[in-house]
Amino acid sequence: MVAALVGGVLAGTFDGISAFLTFGWGMTYGIASGFLGSKAFPQAGGGGVAVWILGLALHYFIAISAAAVYCLSSRRLEFLKRHFLVCGAFFGIGVFLVMNLVVLPLSAVPFPIGPFTVPKLRGALLAHILLVGLPISASLWFFSRRRAA
Repeated sequence: MVAALVGGVLAGTFDGISAFLTFGWGMTYGIASGFLGSKAFPQAGGGGVAVWILGLALHYFIAISAAAVYCLSSRRLEFLKRHFLVCGAFFGIGVFLVMNLVVLPLSAVPFPIGPFTVPKLRGALLAHILLVGLPISASLWFFSRRRAA
């Protein structure tokens, strides 16, 4: 499970940096709004350091959970370790789809999800491939090779 922890922290960090650069420092309020709704935002009388930290913690929880799913799946699906580039790319797309089609619609996020324009969808998918899927799959590949040696 070291691979899941390392992969999740890497993915959370890379994706977080991308989100901060795209949406600014307040992006963690958006993540926290999945639990708190519009009360998570300073404009609605919420916000604050505690809510900002909650959003950051949820972001890493999601990333580490995704990495754990990938690593646990690799126990039955050995090709996830051997073909980490292709599998990681598809896993990143899968994480994007699950987040946008399942998790966010079921959350308390107070703003609509999508529709995506083609350029935004292309950028979001590329970000999830490079910043989420590949760090997770590469972490599993690296740690499984170390264990075998």
